[in-house]
Amino acid sequence: MTYCVGLKFDRGLIFMSDTRTNAGVDNISAFRKMHVWEEPGERVIVLLSSGNLATTQGVISLLDERAKAPSERHPYLLGTPSMFQTAKLVGETLREVIAAATPHGQKQDSFAASLILGGQINGTEPRLFQIYPEGNFIEATEDTPFFQIGETKYGRPILLRAYERDMSFEEATKLLMVSFDSTVKSNLSVGLPLDMLWYENGAHRIKQKKRINGEDAYYRAISDGWGQALKNAFKSLPDYPG
Repeated sequence: MTYCVGLKFDRGLIFMSDTRTNAGVDNISAFRKMHVWEEPGERVIVLLSSGNLATTQGVISLLDERAKAPSERHPYLLGTPSMFQTAKLVGETLREVIAAATPHGQKQDSFAASLILGGQINGTEPRLFQIYPEGNFIEATEDTPFFQIGETKYGRPILLRAYERDMSFEEATKLLMVSFDSTVKSNLSVGLPLDMLWYENGAHRIKQKKRINGEDAYYRAISDGWGQALKNAFKSLPDYPG
């Protein structure tokens, strides 16, 4: 299992993903689930992945390979004219990898993967998409400004309650930290370190990219502070009258 979030707000986009991959409680390892393609001044593309690890690695490898050796047969990631076309390309690549891995007549569920794609190409607006195993996708809107993939339920309530369009990058980071801390504490299949990336509207370059481990002072302060804040909020509620 995994947990990834892509969030869109007035100032830009913020992404966060964990790194835990497990095939049972005695087979846990770490793999990067955030992948970035950047041409400073031209485009930034961020892809978060959840699901079958072989499938997601196959998608990333194909996108990388075709970006380095573009051809008329295969459109390439760094040559798409818009983020919509980028989402279409990634969706088609995901569908291609799943189909190639699935024996004839076998269900594709065990090879499934989901993706979050976001970024900006020069001359177009920043956009955020969720891509399904079938290769189709949806786009973030004002009503749905964030996407989650993987283990979503524990970190969702704080996103729904605390998100504001005009928040700063620092506030958005705090929001995602709380969301991830709630998930990490509730599900052993999600774990640190975390990868985080900021993209500011119109910059066409990464604003900040960071890996956060368990010793990170800010993460520890958020984790401890959120736990105490919940206890204080619970105690402040009226007791049942009996």
